Amino acid sequence: LPLCSDSKLFIGDLRFDEVPVRMYSPRVSSASRRRGVIFFHGGCGMFGSISKELNEKIRLFSIVNYIAVFAPCRYGLSPEHKFPAQTLDCLTATIHFLKTAENYGVDPDRIIACGDSIGGTFAASVCQELVNRRDLPKIRAQVLIYPFLQAVNFNLPSHQKNAFTAFLSRDREVYFILKYLNKDCSLKEAVLAGSHIPESMNLKYGKWIHPDLIPERFKLGYKPPFPASFLPQVHEQTKELFRASVSPMLAEDAVVCCLPDTCIITCEHDVLRDDGLLYKKRLEDNHVNVTWHHVEKGFH
Repeated sequence: LPLCSDSKLFIGDLRFDEVPVRMYSPRVSSASRRRGVIFFHGGCGMFGSISKELNEKIRLFSIVNYIAVFAPCRYGLSPEHKFPAQTLDCLTATIHFLKTAENYGVDPDRIIACGDSIGGTFAASVCQELVNRRDLPKIRAQVLIYPFLQAVNFNLPSHQKNAFTAFLSRDREVYFILKYLNKDCSLKEAVLAGSHIPESMNLKYGKWIHPDLIPERFKLGYKPPFPASFLPQVHEQTKELFRASVSPMLAEDAVVCCLPDTCIITCEHDVLRDDGLLYKKRLEDNHVNVTWHHVEKGFH
């Protein structure tokens, strides 16, 4: 889309170490360096862009606040760009922003990673990848807007409650994640049932991903599913689902405890609601500061 003009904002297409971004920066001078936000859009890694709608929302927010420099990232989309190109693009752009923040009038110690849906996955993954980097400023906070965070259990209460919700149903969630990873989508039913995960992994990840960890008010009407038979051939074809870059919930405690302050936004009518609830608990159990906003009438 062509760039919109605005007398109060600089809006320009740039490259952060060859990754395209669209920069929004208030033109008004500031006595101190501004905050920075690097944003990753949703769309299952296959759809979406720095759209006109996002353009307008960011312009409005920037005009009202005059506090931040926004840098939405245009990561490469699947299938033209094979997984894990998306996560690597987001990581590359973030590292570049941290290294060059002062060039854009941004305080490198006040940069936030933010994303919605799979963009929230990318934001969470980037923050995990950077926790042990001593050569870079620390990400100040992460903002995860109805993020996808785990591919272990697709039978949580929010999956049952919102299984047939428009736009992102339970079936579509698994279909899209398999499509994004360039996997055979005929594996969908086995993954939905949980046949892709061996008992040993269920036991390991059960301490982080389990309906018992979800507050009771979110489990009304929930019925535990019948255990599924493990299918080794399905597991072998879907091993990428257990990478922390795909399922940030599966990162080890040594990583999670070092994560920055976090804001998580969940929606009631969303299959991904419980991913956010479980990650909130995981972070809090590791003494990470979490702010949580739940939209009772919201959907994905």
